[in-house]
Amino acid sequence: MESVLGEKIREILANHGKLAVDIAEITDTSDLYAAGMTSHASVNVMLALEDTFDLEFPEKMLTKATFSSVQSIAEALTEIGLD
Repeated sequence: MESVLGEKIREILANHGKLAVDIAEITDTSDLYAAGMTSHASVNVMLALEDTFDLEFPEKMLTKATFSSVQSIAEALTEIGLD
């Protein structure tokens, strides 16, 4: 994902995801939980995404699957209405 959105998601993951691997090693479809992100860290990622993009994730998207990869996060943001 070579987009501004993808780059911003990666920046947020690098700052809040507490990944056990460097963000440069994470592909768009890499399992972020397998890469070391905890449930607590995923909440921090969600809050950072909401602050950065000035939006709120609907309750139905507050699932482990939504925050499991760069691609799934981008799809959720797009579904919410972020271009």
